[in-house]
Amino acid sequence: MRKLIEYIAQSLVDDPSAVQVREIRNDRNALVLELHVGADDFGKVIGRQGRVAKAMRTLMRAGGTREGRHTSLEIQ
Repeated sequence: MRKLIEYIAQSLVDDPSAVQVREIRNDRNALVLELHVGADDFGKVIGRQGRVAKAMRTLMRAGGTREGRHTSLEIQ
């Protein structure tokens, strides 16, 4: 899941080297990922009216459902 979010974010931004994805909490039933991007690329990851961020969260939710866990994405 982490690699997928990292790949999507790196594809969207101008500075892919600034993209970092950290696992904040990885419990048995929950996974929380924190996505860090450069200040100039923040809007590209969020998208218009949050559509890109919502799409990434939907992909995480689908993957998490398949694995039987709750997933969450925080963008900073």
